[in-house]
Amino acid sequence: MREILELITQPWPWYVAGPLIGLTVPTLLLIGNKSFGISSSLRHICAACFPADIPFFKYNWKNEIWNLVFVLGVFFGGMIATRFLENPNAFVLSDNTIADLKALGIKDFGGLMPADLFTVAELFTLKGFVFFVVGGFMVGFGTRYAGGCTSGHAIMGLSNLQWPSLVATCCFMAGGIFMTHLVLPHILKLV
Repeated sequence: MREILELITQPWPWYVAGPLIGLTVPTLLLIGNKSFGISSSLRHICAACFPADIPFFKYNWKNEIWNLVFVLGVFFGGMIATRFLENPNAFVLSDNTIADLKALGIKDFGGLMPADLFTVAELFTLKGFVFFVVGGFMVGFGTRYAGGCTSGHAIMGLSNLQWPSLVATCCFMAGGIFMTHLVLPHILKLV
């Protein structure tokens, strides 16, 4: 049992984790002809909890209950991993990344999310508003506008050779590069 816990808490190499993630696509298709994606789960929750005369929410959401169970599994799996399976090794970033982030004013690298940005106190600043509220809205709007999220398009759509997924994935990457290099430095300068 100790060996299994030690294996689970260590970072897995890309050549193990990548194929495991990739195998979710054929597994979902073979088991129930289902598509992998997370962003549609909010629609299912709204259709289940707030039935209204809105055409977008008028469908049989019970056929998609598996997606809600999957999202709950992701949430609780993350909670369990954070609480019980924490990697004892320090989070490792390249020296170049650390130098770039320090130049932008981020100095705390204690974990996956820098405390300089992701704290309750930061939430109530202009910078926090832009990161969490404006950024959250843009992510939500973008996934709805693109017809799916990055996992749905990049993992599921590309594996099915769907042209719209290739376009969406290229746009996600271009948008990420644009935001990282041209917009993020200005946001980090906000009070």
